[in-house]
Amino acid sequence: MGVFGIGTNVKDINSKEPQGNMYHVACKVWFTASCSPRPLSLKFEGDDGIIQTVSDIIIKCSEDKNYNGIPSKEFQCDAIIGGLKREFKLIFYMESCKWVMII
Repeated sequence: MGVFGIGTNVKDINSKEPQGNMYHVACKVWFTASCSPRPLSLKFEGDDGIIQTVSDIIIKCSEDKNYNGIPSKEFQCDAIIGGLKREFKLIFYMESCKWVMII
């Protein structure tokens, strides 16, 4: 703890950068009455250039994060992608209203 409270809230300012392959996605989302987003399905362009649709997303957990000071909501998810069950992260950047998937 620093003098005069300096550095007391520093641990929540930034989260480490997400690791893995990043894909920009179009996400179908339901917002709860408390304005919390819940991803339902998504579409993204795969490495082969084909648009893939992912539905039946299982959300294991979610957490509020800050990446480089940008408020975000991160979801740990499971779904069938390309015929295989995959674990991935969905990140919602609140200010720009954009979604990315990290595999």
